[in-house]
Amino acid sequence: MGHDQEEEETPPATPTTTASKDQEEETWNHQKQTLIVELSEKLITGDLQAKIEAARDIRKVVRKSSVKTRSKFAAAGVIQPLVFMLLSPNLDAREASLLALLNLAVRNERNKVNIVTAGAVPPLVELLKLQNSGLRELATAAILTLSAAAPNKPTIAASGAAPLLVQILSSGSVQGKVDAVTALHNLSTCKENSIPILDAKAVSPLINLLKECKKYSKFAEKATALLEILSKSEEGRVAITDTDGGILTLVETVEDGSLVSMQHAVGALLSLCKSCREKYRELILKEGAIPGLLRLTVDGTNIAQERAHTLLDLLRDTPQEKKLASSVLKKIVYDIATRVDGADKAAETAKRLLEDMVQRSMELSMNRIQHRAASCTPAKVPSA
Repeated sequence: MGHDQEEEETPPATPTTTASKDQEEETWNHQKQTLIVELSEKLITGDLQAKIEAARDIRKVVRKSSVKTRSKFAAAGVIQPLVFMLLSPNLDAREASLLALLNLAVRNERNKVNIVTAGAVPPLVELLKLQNSGLRELATAAILTLSAAAPNKPTIAASGAAPLLVQILSSGSVQGKVDAVTALHNLSTCKENSIPILDAKAVSPLINLLKECKKYSKFAEKATALLEILSKSEEGRVAITDTDGGILTLVETVEDGSLVSMQHAVGALLSLCKSCREKYRELILKEGAIPGLLRLTVDGTNIAQERAHTLLDLLRDTPQEKKLASSVLKKIVYDIATRVDGADKAAETAKRLLEDMVQRSMELSMNRIQHRAASCTPAKVPSA
């Protein structure tokens, strides 16, 4: 289900002169303020059907309005009665109030906080449990919007919403899955959380979503951030290994991701290998991780470069005794570049040489993979 799109607030278009613009705007603002008061009174004092109509009208007005209008509706006292409507046994009342609250919260941090303070989170969590997919995904969108405000994160994180959002990762619509991942990512940044909001059940749906999306997308950045968090627990690491294509998907993200998703993906792989090198080293090597890691030592963020160096050291046959440390390799290449092009151009030349080495390594790795594939007989290929 798509989200409501905000439109800029403008007076009705009529022929006008420059001199009359101020008067016309004043008239429009007065009409709008009158409408806000009327809808607020209808919502607060009306019967159930009147409340539903008022909530729907508030949503329509707010969709076409500015942040200032959202604040005026809040000041008129609409938030608390809308939150009460979330508890109604009438599904139309729930949907109307949910859409109104969702629109009131967009681009208005104070309204976000006031909605949570008014008690919206428990009924939203109950809506996440419904079989009604439309209401469930509207509630997901609302939690996403509300969790963007830092003061709301501890309340939402402690509400039990996270496991229900994880369920939507497997069963929701495309928009529902995107909203659930973003909401979980928002909650994962809450420093007040005393216990993790995610458990290993989130790994498989996150890996499957990461397989399907563009590795450089904002969605991939959030998904890999969550997987990196999960890789810090033994249960999470086992789940990554047990999920079909789990390690391969992280390796592919190291190769094709944005700077952010590459950093998170290499962080997850490093967590695996650091926890038990004997267990995870061959699994990571088998998925062809070396070329992407080499490239990351040149092109990644500072954090990603450091992680890639560390992981490459762990993946070598003799990481302690006979390894040629990446820092030593860089120094050798830099010394060669200095002798060839002089100190002024040494850094640029060294980077180009390292990039050429990475490209050559990737080509050799691909040739070996193609050779192995060509040498396999049909009997050796596992059935689907």
